[in-house]
Amino acid sequence: MADAPDLNGRIVVVTGASRGIGKGVVAGLARLGASVVCAARSEDALQKIVGDIEAEGGTAIAVRCDIGDEGDIENLVAATVDRFGGLDALVNNAMTPTRVPFAASGVDQWDESMRVNVRSLYLFARAVVPIMAARGGGSIVNVSSHAADHATSPYMPEGYLIYCVAKAALERFSTALAPEVRPQGIAVNALRPGAVRTEGTEEEFGPDFDWKGWQTPDDLVAPIATLAALKDSDLTGRVLDVGGFGTTWPEAAAI
Repeated sequence: MADAPDLNGRIVVVTGASRGIGKGVVAGLARLGASVVCAARSEDALQKIVGDIEAEGGTAIAVRCDIGDEGDIENLVAATVDRFGGLDALVNNAMTPTRVPFAASGVDQWDESMRVNVRSLYLFARAVVPIMAARGGGSIVNVSSHAADHATSPYMPEGYLIYCVAKAALERFSTALAPEVRPQGIAVNALRPGAVRTEGTEEEFGPDFDWKGWQTPDDLVAPIATLAALKDSDLTGRVLDVGGFGTTWPEAAAI
């Protein structure tokens, strides 16, 4: 696997930072030198995470943010700029999970997922693009899933319809936004992590599940850091697989 880049001087916002992938990634990015903004709905959990980062000599702040609330998104970005003077990278990791079989689902569940999980991507982009552009560029990393791939449909457990659609929308949003903001030096990519053992997957599958072959949040630090380091890069508009990190991407000439 490729080495993680030095992120000294980079200001990175990570949503969904209170647990799972987000929790592991903010700690890893801080160790690489980034000033990290930890965002989630749970303020108590965030304060502990920030305390742990600071105890290791890192720099981080906690900002409560419900990604379904436009005002919260605007406040998160404003708090970041107020504290650090700008923003270089956004990692859209937070998502409201919806698992329900199609026959048992309702339009309210569908609408809530699209409002929180898809609408938030647009709102975040509107909020951060001007700030990144003023700094000469930046990077938006949208955390996706192999569930977005049509080929995985026969292997998905029942109840993931709404989740699959939301992740597919995330990927298409990423690839469609990328060429529009490339002239401003901003890269936009979607990243598929693969199977990751987190608090959430442990709750779903149980502690005695066979975790062989599964990744941990720490395994995602280097790929996400590499994307967060992008500025005025041609590595953009891609749907990237963590499994290809260090082999099929990144292309050295594109960074």
